[in-house]
Amino acid sequence: MGKIVLITGGARSGKSRFAENYVARCGKSIAYIATSQIYDEEMAYRVKLHRQRRPSSWQTFEAPFEAHNALKEAFAEHDTVLFDCLTLYLSNYLCQEKNQSLSLDDLYAETSLLMQELINAVRSVTNKTCVFVTNEVGAGIVPENELARKYRDLAGLCNQQIAKTADEVYLVVSGIPLQIK
Repeated sequence: MGKIVLITGGARSGKSRFAENYVARCGKSIAYIATSQIYDEEMAYRVKLHRQRRPSSWQTFEAPFEAHNALKEAFAEHDTVLFDCLTLYLSNYLCQEKNQSLSLDDLYAETSLLMQELINAVRSVTNKTCVFVTNEVGAGIVPENELARKYRDLAGLCNQQIAKTADEVYLVVSGIPLQIK
């Protein structure tokens, strides 16, 4: 059964850098699942920083959607996968036009299935590790618009679902990782 590690924290907390160092220490052959989509200069800059930090030996899989398939493909050739990040993956899903009209019950159920597909993809392999990076977005004020509230709530539920099944969970605060599970 594959090992799941969850790394969470706020924006610019150092969680991706910690995750990169974690997989570099434990993996022999590393794949990187990138979930972002570049829509503006700010996101292009963030992606550039991530790419610059990654060794050229890491194979990148771009998976803004259907990431469970990318995980399976990555595990076919690699022992360790860094999945960065769950909250961007959720955002991609939530912003698809087909999902805009779903009821809250359906949206919660579909999102849970989305996370379960990721969990199943990792648990179906043997002696391999997936490190999921995610944002902690529920520590601030209640957002004023409906989409932001849905996103915050769904991110919290997704994080709980992955954390519950994870073998290790870390919270990164100001660049300092704290193991919480």
